[in-house]
Amino acid sequence: MPAVLSKLALPEWRLSLVPYLSRLLKGYGKHRSTIHRSILFVFILRSLLSIRKLFKAVKKSQHETSSHTTKKSKKNKKVEVDIVFFKQLCKILKIVMPGIKSQEFWLLIIHSGFLVFRTVLSVYIASLDGKIVSALVRGQLKEFVLGIVWWMTVAIPATYTNSMLSFMQNKLSIQFRTRLTTFIHDKYLKDMTFYAVGNLDDRIKNVDQCITVDTMKFSSSLAELYSNLAKPVLDVFIYNYQLTKNVGFEGVFLGSLIINMSSAVMRKYTPSFGKMVAEEQKLEGEFRFRHSRLMENAEEIALLNGQAIEKTELDKSYYALIRHVNRVFRVRVPYGMLEDFVIKYFWGACGLVLCSVPVFFNVPGLSAKGTLASSVGGRAEGFVTNRRLLMSSSDAVGRIMYAYKEITELAGYTSRVNDLLEVFEDVKAGRFQKNLVSSVSTESNEEILKGRGQIVESENIEFINVPIVSPNGDVLVPQLNFHVKPGMHLLIVGPNGCGKSSLFRILGGLWPVYGGTVHRPSHRDIFYIPQRPYLSLGTLRDQILYPDTVEDMKKRNISDDQLLDILKIVQIEHVVEREGGWDTEKEWTIALSGGDKQRASILLTAKLYIAMARLFYHSPRYAILDECTSAVSMDIERIMYTHATSLGISLLTVSHRPSLWKYHNFILQYDGQGGYVFTKLDAQKRLALQEEKNAIEAKLLEVPKIQARIQELSELK
Repeated sequence: MPAVLSKLALPEWRLSLVPYLSRLLKGYGKHRSTIHRSILFVFILRSLLSIRKLFKAVKKSQHETSSHTTKKSKKNKKVEVDIVFFKQLCKILKIVMPGIKSQEFWLLIIHSGFLVFRTVLSVYIASLDGKIVSALVRGQLKEFVLGIVWWMTVAIPATYTNSMLSFMQNKLSIQFRTRLTTFIHDKYLKDMTFYAVGNLDDRIKNVDQCITVDTMKFSSSLAELYSNLAKPVLDVFIYNYQLTKNVGFEGVFLGSLIINMSSAVMRKYTPSFGKMVAEEQKLEGEFRFRHSRLMENAEEIALLNGQAIEKTELDKSYYALIRHVNRVFRVRVPYGMLEDFVIKYFWGACGLVLCSVPVFFNVPGLSAKGTLASSVGGRAEGFVTNRRLLMSSSDAVGRIMYAYKEITELAGYTSRVNDLLEVFEDVKAGRFQKNLVSSVSTESNEEILKGRGQIVESENIEFINVPIVSPNGDVLVPQLNFHVKPGMHLLIVGPNGCGKSSLFRILGGLWPVYGGTVHRPSHRDIFYIPQRPYLSLGTLRDQILYPDTVEDMKKRNISDDQLLDILKIVQIEHVVEREGGWDTEKEWTIALSGGDKQRASILLTAKLYIAMARLFYHSPRYAILDECTSAVSMDIERIMYTHATSLGISLLTVSHRPSLWKYHNFILQYDGQGGYVFTKLDAQKRLALQEEKNAIEAKLLEVPKIQARIQELSELK
């Protein structure tokens, strides 16, 4: 009867497949070990080929010229987990982990040791869990109590290992950040890079956030990724090996195949989280930058009553950030649903089926424990052990899947940090990318902008056919020729925007030389005093010594008494006693203004006195004074210039005050149209001509009145 029913239930073509399937299963059983080894060999070979392909792709990418990246606009740049990401990551890894002798490498080795030990403990705990449940089902009190004792004993090394894993991860993050920050600071504060990045290049608008926030997030993400990726990968191999011994190779293989197929689906529908993170960091930086601008220019904005406009700009920046964050949240909802369904429920169902294999099927090569021939306690022990191993393996695979999302986020941080390092390299090599907003066509200036001049170290200052070009692309002076030798004092005059201060920026190495030859002494032989002198952090003594240190002062055999003598020259010696001595540390921009932020003129004057004291302390060969005496009286001005010339300092001054003419013997006068005159200056003759000019101009002002009066008189009959 059963045979009749089966014939009725199954068509003939299906019954014809039974012998073939039987022979196939017999052949598989005969060559089972060989097939297992072949599958493992193919898997290992495929993994090695994938790794080799990845390294070849990275090596090929490293040999590509940078011209391909510069042609792509940053706006269209995509952040993905691809060859570009691995190339960037390898570049930064060489910085944060220089070699096998570095502290970071050995921290990583110790961290890896704890990861392996934690996995071994997990396997033992899974087996111990099964034994405890088996003893409970069998009603064996002694074995149950003994299992609980071992459970509590294993908890001691397990908890210590977990704590050390967290500690080593945080330690690695700090070490990575320290290495990266130190490297960035070395590049950033060298060769005027900090100036060029903000003034000559437009690629990075918020360098402060890149150095402080992005490096911190990159380091934390990198350290977390190693823990969240290395341990799950190790767990998958160890747990699957143990499962293979317990439930058979076939079940584990089919489970792995299902996981790989579902992982491919997950990868296909995974959004570009790396691009989203990079965009979020960019918007965060712009929002922070706008607040910084508001704080820096608070006084001017308040006086102009511009808070409404500033609020509009801040709100615009903030809501742009919030719109992007909300967009990311909306993208995460469907992706999170898909991720949870696949990882938690679909894989969980497959795991239950896998754990039931030894109970319902007789798999060759397995021990009697956990099979149909076993007792109820044996089945319970096998099921609990296998389920715990499977749950741990599934959790490990889930963490690997989650790690892919973390990798995409790491790609965003890596892209930001790599962009910063690339800009540093380009700026150092003189390659700038800036949106030119020249008042004339930039095409006419293209040849000049492509060129590069020479810089020659010399005892004298000399410009030979040097074009003065602003960062916006304006050619202020096509070719400038002048020289200053020791003993010469040059006065520079001209209308606003004609290139007076630009000359000093080229001389100081802040702007590139687009042509000709610049002869200049070393930086220590030139001292610059701008309109708004800079006060550094530190003691009162540090303000006078800047950029020297106390050690440099001692090497020059200069004492505090000599510094006090310098302050007496500029008539601010009382500041030392008033502020509490040379070693007092304060926010000097507030302290020197008397604590009143509205006393801008007092602060500017105090800054100028400190700057002049610095000049007298350093006593360089040349001093550049850029409109710096406009806030002081003529008496102080006379003292400053007289003492500077007595020290043998050659002065280059930008000023329109006629009272300064007598301290200079040469003049460089711009006409504002690209022309200039460089000649000797006869101060007395020029003053006489200036007085005559003023008198004539005063008379000319009376001409319209006289003409109007003549017109009135002529109308009288």
